[in-house]
Amino acid sequence: MSEVKQGLGYSEEHEWAEAADGRVRIGITDFAQSQLGDIVFVEFPEVGAEVEAAQPMGSIESVKTVSELYSPVTGRVTKVNEALLDAPELVNGDPYGEGWIVEVEVDGDAAEIVAGLLSADRYAAYITGK
Repeated sequence: MSEVKQGLGYSEEHEWAEAADGRVRIGITDFAQSQLGDIVFVEFPEVGAEVEAAQPMGSIESVKTVSELYSPVTGRVTKVNEALLDAPELVNGDPYGEGWIVEVEVDGDAAEIVAGLLSADRYAAYITGK
């Protein structure tokens, strides 16, 4: 079974969000990366770009398919994981750590915004259909 890390917020589009230092770090879930297969390219928004919750913000390409990346929050991109340009497979190997994708500055309390997403338990039930 896919790892679902406690303490994060999740979207139905299989992105995770973590509040840290007033910002929200975003990546794709272990479930998503396992469904995609070997990731070969990640396209993310530029620093300074505005992203909107539940709207596309980039794409992720695997040997199987290309999928859109959706932002789980609304805000401004403050940092991108440039390591993914040379090593997109980090998303496969460590989706909740080294494979993060972007950081977004949000209006309001980042922890409250993340808490408004699916909890780990609710996301686990969502992906298992229980």
